[in-house]
Amino acid sequence: MFSRSISLAGVAILAFASVTYGQDAGVSPTVRLPPDPPEAHLGFRPGEDRRVADWGQVTEYAEVLARQSDRVRLDTIGRSTLDRPMLLLTITDPANHARLQEIRATQAKLADPRRIDDRGSREALIESGRLIVLITSAIHPTEVAGTLVPLTLAYRLAAATDTMLRQVLRETVVLIVPSLNPDGVDLVADWYRESIGMPWEGSPPPMLYHHYTGHDNNRDWYSFTQVETRNVVQRVYNIWHPQIVHDIHQQGPYASRYFVPPWTDPIEPNVDPLLVAATNSLGTAIAWDMLRQGKKGVTINAGYDAWSPARAYAHYHGGVRVLSETAGARLATPIEILPGELQNSDPGGGIPTWNDPIPWLGGRWGAGDILGYMEAGALSLLRNASASREAWLANFAAVAERAVAGWPKWPRAWVVPADPGSDASLAELSRILRTAQVEIDVSKGDLIDGDRTWPPGSLVIDMRQPYAAFVQMLLAPQDYPGRLEYPGGPPKAPYDVTAHNLPLFLGLRAMPTRRMPQGEMERQTGTTVPRSRVIEGLSGRPGILVGLYQPWVPATDEGWTRWLFDRYEIPYATLHDQAIRQGDLARRFTSVVLPSVDPSVLDEGWAPGSMPVEFTGGLGTAGVQALRDFVEGGGTLVALGRSASWASDRLGLPVVDRLRGQPNDVFFAPGAQVSLVIDTTTSTGRHMRARTAAWIEGGAAFDLPANSAAVSVATYGARPSVLSGWVHGASALAGASAVVEVPFGSGKVVLFGIDPQQRGLSMATFPLLFNALKPRP
Repeated sequence: MFSRSISLAGVAILAFASVTYGQDAGVSPTVRLPPDPPEAHLGFRPGEDRRVADWGQVTEYAEVLARQSDRVRLDTIGRSTLDRPMLLLTITDPANHARLQEIRATQAKLADPRRIDDRGSREALIESGRLIVLITSAIHPTEVAGTLVPLTLAYRLAAATDTMLRQVLRETVVLIVPSLNPDGVDLVADWYRESIGMPWEGSPPPMLYHHYTGHDNNRDWYSFTQVETRNVVQRVYNIWHPQIVHDIHQQGPYASRYFVPPWTDPIEPNVDPLLVAATNSLGTAIAWDMLRQGKKGVTINAGYDAWSPARAYAHYHGGVRVLSETAGARLATPIEILPGELQNSDPGGGIPTWNDPIPWLGGRWGAGDILGYMEAGALSLLRNASASREAWLANFAAVAERAVAGWPKWPRAWVVPADPGSDASLAELSRILRTAQVEIDVSKGDLIDGDRTWPPGSLVIDMRQPYAAFVQMLLAPQDYPGRLEYPGGPPKAPYDVTAHNLPLFLGLRAMPTRRMPQGEMERQTGTTVPRSRVIEGLSGRPGILVGLYQPWVPATDEGWTRWLFDRYEIPYATLHDQAIRQGDLARRFTSVVLPSVDPSVLDEGWAPGSMPVEFTGGLGTAGVQALRDFVEGGGTLVALGRSASWASDRLGLPVVDRLRGQPNDVFFAPGAQVSLVIDTTTSTGRHMRARTAAWIEGGAAFDLPANSAAVSVATYGARPSVLSGWVHGASALAGASAVVEVPFGSGKVVLFGIDPQQRGLSMATFPLLFNALKPRP
């Protein structure tokens, strides 16, 4: 039976802090044999059905390849959340390996034109520089071919004898991060191997495949909350400054066979137009190549936009992000797809369109097909890009020059005032910006900006610097161009959320200025993670223990909540369905938290027979009764997001969610920041400001009947205000409560219609959640 304790077999090969194999490890022999192919060490040919690799196998083959090839260098770039090594393969011609330090220095100068003396120096750097392409994969390990394609690509490059790939090696330094989530690679491999032959073969594992964030680990590229993200940003992006990032993914099995940009609209307005044009050109060339190779179902400009920076660090650091999405199967188990099952198929029979000119009409689809499409796309990218090396480097330099000159729509600078009580939030803002290599000055005395004065400790960010686009994107509110599916129809859903305003998340003010403020300032250095504030009444207090519900149908909201509790040292224990159904919760816990979970998962979980028996079933009636007994006996139940309406219904609470059952054409909140009015006299609202920004995604809006004992902690206000992003039908929130306390027996229930811990970012509303955990006075 599947065990949650994942084997570390093979990982010890690279278990120390830093290791290098290849160019710097010794003198290479004059004559080399071709390197071993992956199958010689994996024990199977990549692309075979029902075969997956674990991290030990990936690590072993990467080490072998670096030993056998003078084109390959292997480094570790840090440790994962669960202490596995993260790897970086550097692959290029031996002549380039001999001058990697010089190539990195050239990249650093092109990334910051202030370091270049004249135009002639710029052209010389472009002529001598090399194109840097970063390939990342397996961030979502259920996309199992993504674990194998880095190995097959590395082998193809290491063993290449053909003219085109040898040109790639001369003109390009290829950086491959085989997995952005090695912990998940092992979890999925163990799970899948034990599921073969069972009714649930090919199903995803019943737990998050990143320890904290699950699928959301690909939404961390501007906040850097996770160690894996920081490892790659600080030890790859910020050192190498890649011109191109190829992010390899899989999509659903019933979508097109392969997606590559151009993106759909909207594109975040601070992405340089030169990067947009370069992405369009490269993506279209890749699609053309693949179609000429006979690979049907290759689409562009379909489904994926470039609005959210949470997936795109490169867009604000001079590089393009080329996302590829290959249709998946059932992990490594093949499937048969009928034409009518394809989501992108034309009702008339797969009629070609401009962005899907040769549709795939169905058939068998398995691991070999997936790997073949992935490899074809990656090799096409390398061939096309390396053929235009100087154009890519010139484009990279031009983007940096435009940033340093300042865009007309940007302010001259941003000031973030050091308001009372803002120390922790200022430290978090500084951590994020400094991780992204943004230059920040701190005022030593009063700061003068015309008729405005800012206190000592305020942050000043000059918008004439290389990564000013990153600053503007995070500090200015987002005006998402909401649109309808058709005139008079429902709203068109964005690919991801619509807001990412950092000051609103952190409870700060950010003020644009038309001139540089006057006053004594000093440059901020380092990227120190601020100390987490101990939560009064929770951390270290004997007798306080939170039970955090973790369903066996994985919920990213649970993972983010657990991460937050670990960061702030909230004492908690994980609760699964069976533990809640057994009752007697008050013996161990003072409060229980239900993260945002679909009501059907809360009630039923996995159906019998669809998973091993220990992972099936939800809370059911026994779980509801156990929660009722717990609260009536004096416990606190905190229900977030979708779980709030469920708890209200199952416990018969005197509140009504006015949004429940409303169609999207009436109300639709795909992820935005709204204003809340806080009642600071309530136990949950104490120590809060009277007004704050909060995150709403889906959301709930509670009405309290006249005779209700429920207390409104926070409302959306009489005239709801969307501060950043898009909410369709925001007027539906008018006068409703966003957070409610309900006395229940000797205990209380706290319902959240907003997300107080959104992706570990929303510090402004963390206190609401922490206050809610405390026992009823």
